[in-house]
Amino acid sequence: MSTPQHRVQGLDNDHVQADWPALGDEELGWLGTRHAALAGHRQVLWHSPRPFSAAALVQGPLGRVFVKRHHASVRSASVLEEEHRFIAHLATAGVPVVQVLPGLDGHTALTRDAWTYEVHAEGVGADLYRDMPSWTPLTDLGRARTAGAMLAQLHQAAGDYTAAQRDTHVLVARDDLIRAPDLLALLRSQLRARPGLAAYLAEVPWETDLTRAVLPWHAALGHRYAAEAVCWGHNDWHVSNLLWQGNGADASISTVFDFGLASPTSALFDLATAIERNAVDWLASGGPVGYPETALALLDGYRRQRPLSAAQVALLADLLPVVHVDFALSEVEYFDAITGSRANADVAYHTFLIGHADWFASAAGRSLLDTLRSAA
Repeated sequence: MSTPQHRVQGLDNDHVQADWPALGDEELGWLGTRHAALAGHRQVLWHSPRPFSAAALVQGPLGRVFVKRHHASVRSASVLEEEHRFIAHLATAGVPVVQVLPGLDGHTALTRDAWTYEVHAEGVGADLYRDMPSWTPLTDLGRARTAGAMLAQLHQAAGDYTAAQRDTHVLVARDDLIRAPDLLALLRSQLRARPGLAAYLAEVPWETDLTRAVLPWHAALGHRYAAEAVCWGHNDWHVSNLLWQGNGADASISTVFDFGLASPTSALFDLATAIERNAVDWLASGGPVGYPETALALLDGYRRQRPLSAAQVALLADLLPVVHVDFALSEVEYFDAITGSRANADVAYHTFLIGHADWFASAAGRSLLDTLRSAA
C-alpha cells in the first residue's frame, strides 16, 4: 500500500516504510472539488512521520491546512466525526483545540473509495516535539506542569459531554476491560465481534499471559476504578500532540490536537495515560527508564487546576500498570488484521501489552508508582 519514498516512525524508535501511501496531488485535487480550503493551487509542504494514517501540511489558496487520510477499515466517516464532535464541544468551552474544517457539504469527514479524509486548520504555535515518537519522555518539568494543567482544563470542559462510546475498538483507547469485574470474560465476549484480534490471540496463550502479568494489577483496583465517573478524554496526552507559545516559565499551550484515541473513559485514565506517555522512556537501549520528576510535575500541574483527593492519587498509581491494556489490544488488532504485519503485532502484544505491565513489577516501575503514591 505504501510508496517507496515515504517513511514513518517505527515501533523501535526508528524510521520504517509506511503502511499507507503518502498523500498525492491527484487525491488533493479531488479534495479541492469538495473543500474550499483546497480549491485551487496546492503545495504539499511536509509529510507527517506518524504511522497510523497518511497526513501532510498543505499550502492551499486560503492558507496552510493539515490534511489527514485514513483507511476506512481504521476510520469510517461516521467514526471519525465522533472525534470531531468532541473537539467542537471543547472549542465551545474555551479549550485551544485544533479547528476541524467542514467540506462544502457541511461534513468534516469525506469519503472516497476505501479512504476517509479530514482537513484541519493549521494549529497556532510552535510544534516543538513534531518529530518525537509518542514513547519519548518529557524532561522539561515546567512544560510538564503546563501540560498537566491543560489536561485538567480539558476534563473540566468535557464534564458535560455525554456522547456514547466510540463505534470501533481499532486504535482507540478505551477502558472497558479495566472497568470490568472479570477482564478475561469481557475480552472473550468481545472476540466474537473482533475476528482480527481473535485470530491473533488464538495463536498465543493470552489467558495465561494476562492472568500472570495483568490480572494482579487489575485485582488491586477492586471496585474503585469502576466507580470513577465516565468522562471523555484525549487519551493520548503526549507533548508531541501539543503546540506551544513562549519560552521557559512563560511557555503556554496554544493548540491541542490529535484526538484519534479519544473516547469516554475517565479523568484518571487520561491522566494515567499522560504519565505513561511522558514519564517513562519505554525505548531506552538498556530497558525502560522511569522519570518520576516528570510524573510528579504532570500531577502537580493537574491538581493546581483540578484538585484530586488522596484516594484518587492512590488510585491513579494503581491504575498506571493497566491503563494501556485496551489500546495495546487494539494495536494488535490493527497490525495483524489490517496492515498484515505479524512482526508489529508481536511487538504490540509482547512488548506493549505484556511488557509494560511487567515493567511496573520491576524495581524501577515500583519506584515510579511509590513516587506517585507519596504525592497523595
